[in-house]
Amino acid sequence: MDVYIKHISCYLPENILTNEQLAMEFPEWTVEKIASKIGVNKRHIAADNETALDMGINVAKKLFLENDIDKSAIDFLLFCTQSPDYFLPTSACIIQNRLGLSISCGALDFNLGCSGYVYGLSLAKGLIAGNIATNVLLITSETYSKHLHSKDKGNRTIFGDAAAASLISTDGFVEIGEFVLGTDGRGADNLIVKTGAMRNKNSKNDLHFDENNNPKSSDYLFMDGGEIFNFASETVPSLIEEILKKNHLLLENIDLFVFHQANKYMMNYLRKLIDIDKDKFYVCLENTGNTVSSTIPIALHEAQTEKCLHGNILLAGFGVGYSWGGVILKKV
Repeated sequence: MDVYIKHISCYLPENILTNEQLAMEFPEWTVEKIASKIGVNKRHIAADNETALDMGINVAKKLFLENDIDKSAIDFLLFCTQSPDYFLPTSACIIQNRLGLSISCGALDFNLGCSGYVYGLSLAKGLIAGNIATNVLLITSETYSKHLHSKDKGNRTIFGDAAAASLISTDGFVEIGEFVLGTDGRGADNLIVKTGAMRNKNSKNDLHFDENNNPKSSDYLFMDGGEIFNFASETVPSLIEEILKKNHLLLENIDLFVFHQANKYMMNYLRKLIDIDKDKFYVCLENTGNTVSSTIPIALHEAQTEKCLHGNILLAGFGVGYSWGGVILKKV
């Protein structure tokens, strides 16, 4: 059975954090330095009382309104986040109720980061191909800002909060092709929040600052940027090769590459490493930052609005876990 992305909508919180504001907090950074290195001018930040669940509900309502979707047709809900409201119950169950979806609608959460959208598409396609569902609502929603220490200037320049909702169905504007997925849990400690869950439930209160005055704490997000960069450099080229092979395509057959929007430096490096034409490489993080699992659907939505989508589109997500995934979309 052929499976498609039918609609995409995006939600960005009202609060905006600009490079000018960050430069005022961290005088060692300049507006120009942040823009040139990270490729971000501003990022949206969830309010203190605004959660990934709230944003997921808002973006789903926006999807229904913008595309005149009858919510009674939704028969499965997938919710991707690494910043859930509760350990239990499942956020997807709460979202189902608050959206007024049918009680015959299946619903589940899955915890993935930058590869989350590609994994979500694979789950949605499997549900439809397996005749379990017909219309799958896939929501990615992340508030990494709530994992960051206020003095973490590096990560605060990179990450923004956002949500995206996609309707996956038996017709749409792009057909979903074959997937390549991968995992290497040996890299788990290189992007992690160590406390808060069952392994280390209580805060360790072990905050200290390194020689560069960067905060280090088990209670906040830790990212070894060098190791993440090495992981992406080693993994993404072979991921692209495998995606092309599985879909019986060559690099020159791809009309648009939509990678996880990590940061400007990493994306440029990967593009050159893989030898992708700059005109075929979509960049969309200037006004949002790295929104984790929502970067790819936001980029797809923007590319669709700009009428950039045609032919074969290659999606590639990679990051925390380590986890990675890719797929070919075919414009209808």
